[in-house]
Amino acid sequence: MAEKAKSSPSQQARTILKARTKRHPALDFPPIDETKQRGRFDPVVFGVTAAFAIAFLIWGAADTEGLLTWSTKALDWVVDNTGWLFVLASSGFVVFVLWLALGRFGQIPLGRDDEEPEFRTSSWVAMMFSAGMGIGLMFWGAAEPHGYFENGIPGADPDRAAEVAMAQTLFHWTLHPWAIYCVVGLAVAYGMYRKGRVQLISSIFRPLIGKRADGPVGKVIDMLAIFATLFGSAASLGLGALQIAEGYQIVSGASEVTNTLLVMVIVVLTICFIISAVSGVSRGIQYLSNINMVLALVLALFVFVAGPTIFMLNMVPTSLGEYFQQFGTMAGRTGAEGEATAEWLRGWTVFYWAWWVSWTPFVGMFIARISRGRTIRQFVTGVLLVPSVVSLLWFAIFGGAAIFEADNGADLGTSTTGKLFELLDQYPIAQVTSILVMVLVAIFFVSGADAASIVMGSLSERGAIEPKRLNVVFWGAATGAVAAIMLVVGSKSSAEGENDALQGLQNITIIAALPFLLVMIGIAVALVKDLRKDPLMVRRAYALDRVQAAVVTGVETHGDEFALAIVHDENGTSPTNPVVPSAEDSAPSSEPDDDVPATRT
Repeated sequence: MAEKAKSSPSQQARTILKARTKRHPALDFPPIDETKQRGRFDPVVFGVTAAFAIAFLIWGAADTEGLLTWSTKALDWVVDNTGWLFVLASSGFVVFVLWLALGRFGQIPLGRDDEEPEFRTSSWVAMMFSAGMGIGLMFWGAAEPHGYFENGIPGADPDRAAEVAMAQTLFHWTLHPWAIYCVVGLAVAYGMYRKGRVQLISSIFRPLIGKRADGPVGKVIDMLAIFATLFGSAASLGLGALQIAEGYQIVSGASEVTNTLLVMVIVVLTICFIISAVSGVSRGIQYLSNINMVLALVLALFVFVAGPTIFMLNMVPTSLGEYFQQFGTMAGRTGAEGEATAEWLRGWTVFYWAWWVSWTPFVGMFIARISRGRTIRQFVTGVLLVPSVVSLLWFAIFGGAAIFEADNGADLGTSTTGKLFELLDQYPIAQVTSILVMVLVAIFFVSGADAASIVMGSLSERGAIEPKRLNVVFWGAATGAVAAIMLVVGSKSSAEGENDALQGLQNITIIAALPFLLVMIGIAVALVKDLRKDPLMVRRAYALDRVQAAVVTGVETHGDEFALAIVHDENGTSPTNPVVPSAEDSAPSSEPDDDVPATRT
């Protein structure tokens, strides 16, 4: 065979120039394209999801019974056939984010190496807590522990009803939900601020599916995220509207909560959160979150002082100890334990895991938006542990007070919606504190829906950090409309209309969460693949390999009498030439890179 012709000097020069202009994988920080982050309207993603939302509203208004029947059957299938997946995945996400934070990836920043956090820690914690589960804590703070205490949990020791009730509540509201949020938030923040990608769920999948993340597959992923966000946030807004209406009924002495009142509450608050959303994250959500954190602290301190203070203090270590003692039992509880357990799981644990998953697109993307400059370890610590501690204290105060009062003969009623108001009625200035609760729920309503509408707008504008106002207004109005239509049309279907309306909406939420749960598992895999190629990891690989080889050579050649120095190795005679993963979009040249210093003895 003829010998392959050697390259000309000009070709060699071009090869060398090309090698020198490439970013080395140890220094590979793709530029953040600000024009790309402004986003462009995506008619496919917006059109399909908007049409689906409008069709759902029409269906709910025209055939309420049909919607409730279908959603109940679909929910039965999801829980019976995939309940185990929700149970395994939720605990798996807790282990996953702790592994990321405590391992070698924990030092990786969500941004450039020298970036400072965008928001102060206090505002950062307040914003993610308010968006993450504010209405839920107000609604369930007294109701859930009291419900477990009164009605029991299948297989639990009835003689330890208070401890078991608090432990089960913490299981639903601490590490697990925030670990679920953390997976998406971490992946989005890393992609945006470290890799220069757009703020899209689909962009996380680049390490797995490459450019297909920008095509039809990616659009389907983003549409699933919008569906989950729309129904997950609407369910919570429905809870908030019911609680505000219940509070108004108690304070004003009205005979009943009417559909007109519910619609008025949702319309007013929807207008408020749309105004907040179009004002931007820094102004709207940050101010509302800080105000709410102060008001929530005032309410908690009041109940702590006016209520059974010593009992609440005792509940903190007792609940925490019982939580860790019963963790394995609670995490492994499935329908295999019997029909009673399966039915209980359907209404509580599996529902909660699905509900948190449905909230994950908007809460995850929102906490990613406010977490620029944090390291992975800081992110996980803040997102996972701080809200969990706050939830522990919140339930110890309100849940502990409810259990104490019920155990001492107080009648807190049977209504879940009014449980907090019945508890406050046991203490002084009940009317004032009831009004405070309504204000808190309203602000939580506004800040949560605010974050959700911005995220849905971003997903339908190819990841724009600040989506167009008209887009945000549409999704805000759609969220309010979904919550309103389910409350109103559900109340027409039976005497227990409010519960039926929420049940129908919650059923849809769980159904919408199933496909996104599969997306989340893919997100975890893609994130690990990304982190292994991070410049910080590449530098560490180079450092360990070069230093280890240099030390071996030094000891072999000079014994203990040697030192390490960094020199420019023009001939490529470094002691070792480690194999390093290539960068995402540009593999390093096979030619020696003269710009990479060699470590020699």
